[in-house]
This record gives sequence, structure tokens and C-alpha cells, in this order.
Amino acid sequence: MLVVQLFRQNKELIIEGLKKKNFKDLQIVDDIITLDEKRRQIQVENDRIASEINAASKSIGQLMGQGKKEEVEGLKNEVSAKKEFAKNIANQLATLEAELQELLIRLPNLPHSSVPVGNTPEENELVRIGGIRPNLEAQKLPHWDLTTLYNLIDFELGNKITGSGFPVYIGKGAKLQRSLIAYFLDYNTAAGYGEVYPPFMVNEASAYGTGQLPDKEGQMYHATADNFYLIPTAEVPVTNLYRDTITPESELPIKMTAYTPCFRREAGSYGKDVRGLNRLHQFDKVEIVQFTHPDKSYDALEDMVAHVAKLLQNLGLEYRILRLCGGDMSFTSALTYDFEVYSAAQERWLEVSSVSNFESFQTNRCKVRFKNAEGKTQLLHSLNGSSLALPRIVACLLENFQTPEGIKIPEVLVPYFGAAYIN
Repeated sequence: MLVVQLFRQNKELIIEGLKKKNFKDLQIVDDIITLDEKRRQIQVENDRIASEINAASKSIGQLMGQGKKEEVEGLKNEVSAKKEFAKNIANQLATLEAELQELLIRLPNLPHSSVPVGNTPEENELVRIGGIRPNLEAQKLPHWDLTTLYNLIDFELGNKITGSGFPVYIGKGAKLQRSLIAYFLDYNTAAGYGEVYPPFMVNEASAYGTGQLPDKEGQMYHATADNFYLIPTAEVPVTNLYRDTITPESELPIKMTAYTPCFRREAGSYGKDVRGLNRLHQFDKVEIVQFTHPDKSYDALEDMVAHVAKLLQNLGLEYRILRLCGGDMSFTSALTYDFEVYSAAQERWLEVSSVSNFESFQTNRCKVRFKNAEGKTQLLHSLNGSSLALPRIVACLLENFQTPEGIKIPEVLVPYFGAAYIN
């Protein structure tokens, strides 16, 4: 959520940022400024009345000590009337605060100045390409055929148990999943990310805190009896671990990693993009999350991008990094880098990670703060990234490393998987 002071300081900056994010209802900006001005005026009146009540109360005590009963009664009546007036002002203030909050939560985060203008994925900016593209035989197979050939994943069984998009991993397919999760977690913890194992369901306050509500309620699975939401990413519970907390500046940055399954309805998805592992309703992912000092969050973002790039290099996969344009970014992000891996059998790029800086957008909602050396309390900046999402990584590993002898396991995974090939 945007900080309301920014509207008073730089209205044009907000409008420019919202336009870059392809946000249409710009009238909200003026409505927020008008409401905030009214709220501030009433707050001044509220403070004035409170000060008068405090002064009168002190006078009552002094007059009682002097035995001036008539004057005491007069002041008591005056204080009583002022308290009733103060109650009405407080009600007006609460109403205005609620109206202001309702408008603020409708606005997306403002994009960083480096975010390119654009509305579609085709307008994202290519930052760099790394890794080597495999030269496969002419008879290369897509991963959905390879999983059947090597008995790794049963899509039909998952469809029977639950529905489309809920695959069952079998035998070496299940072991490959477990190996990747363990390797990703070990890689992240070696880089200083503390491991946590959070709940896979969150309450409404947590979903609101990270910006899933009210923006993406239709994309989350909702357990209505208890009003819980199945998490779409570990970002949601991990970020909320620090909701309503104040951290000493000396303990920054806070770095966490977590494995969780992720649940996404993916309403409206269809066609070739959803075949096999390309788009699932339940999938595994390892996440990295940071809380940093506001002055250091973009350095942290670059470190996280380098961290994910090195992970893909270790797996031997060709990848590219894209800086997302304003219209293709998430509601909450100020700057996002997407990682895509090249699928040699499908001959297309598949997204496997997003690394984002949210600045104070989430921490303002969650009230995640720090206290600096002077004792002043400020909002932290939050960042997160996939390190990594498994389905498309698995798809590319199977496709890119298929050989006549079987599917070659990347060297870094062999100690976890216990074999050099799937055959």
C-alpha cells in the first residue's frame, strides 16, 4: 500500500507511475488527496478538543483543592460537553480513515524509474542471456512423453484423484522432486538465508498484507468454513512472519528461505501453455525473502538476481533475464526480473522465477518496521524471489538432458538423487 504522505508531496510522480502500470482510474489520486486533507483538518480539531479537555481536567483538580465547588461544577459540565463533541469528531475521523484506506488498497505499487514502458510480455526488456543451449537429436521428446517413457509422473492419476493440474510424481520422478527441493534449500542456506517451514494456509490478514487481497482473490483456493486461503507462494506466510514487528537496525538484513507447495486456480488458462508441467494448480517451489534497510534494497535485489542466475548455471540450463515492463508487473512490485529457461524440446522459453523489490508496499500493509540508531521507526523494504519453482525446471531438465542412455542428471544433483542418469 502506498504511503499517504507521498500524495501530498508528489502527486505527479504517482500519476506517472500509475500510468506506467496501466492503471486507469486516476481520479482516485485526487480523491485520496481530498480525503487526506479533510482527515488532517479533523485531526487538528480532534487534537485541539483533547488539549482543552486535558487543561480543563487539570483546572478541576486545582479548583477542588481550593474548595471552589461552583466553578468545579461549571467546568465539569463544560468537559462533559466537550467529550461528547470529541466523540462525534472521533467517529468522523474513523469514517474518513476507513474511506481513505479503501481507496489506498485499490492502487498498485509505483514502478521503479528503470521499469520500461509497455503493457504486454513482448515489451519486457531483455537484460542478458546465460548458459548453453543443448543440441538435441532430431527425435527429441517433450517432457510429457519423457515422463511416460520413464514412468516419472502420472497426469491421468492426478486428474482422477483431484483434477487437471494436480500431477502424481512416481518413483524416480518423486525422488527428483525431493532432490531439487533439498538442493535449492541447501544452496539458499549456504548463502545466508535462514530456513523456515511455514503453514500452507493463511488467514485473510496475511493475504491482505502481501497484496493477494483484494487483488487476486479469484486466483486463490479459499477454505470458506474457516476463511483460510491456500497459499499461492511461500512469499505470503514468510513475509507475514514479521507482520506488526519492529526490528533493530543492527539485525538487518533479514534473509529467509522456505519450501512450500503452491496452489493457484489459474482460471482462464488453456492451450499448449498448460500441457504437462507447463502450468499446474499445485506445484512445489523454494522461495527466498528479504527485509532490508530502504537505502539498501536495490543492492539486495541485484544480489538476489545474481543468486538465482548462479543456481541456473549450476543446473546447466540456458536462461535469460527480463526486466518486466510496467503493464506486465504484479500489483505489488516496484521492479521485477523474470528468469526464463529454454526448453529445447518445446523450443520455447519457460518462466521459472520472478525476483522482485516491493519497496515499502507490503511492509506498509503488514507494518514491518525497524528502529534506527536514533530511535526513529521506519518501514522496511521487502523483496522475494523463486529459487526455484520446480515444474518447468523439471520439464527443462528432462527435455534438455535427454540422451540415448537416459536422462542425465546435473552434476550438482547427483549427490541428492543418488544416480547420474534416469533410465
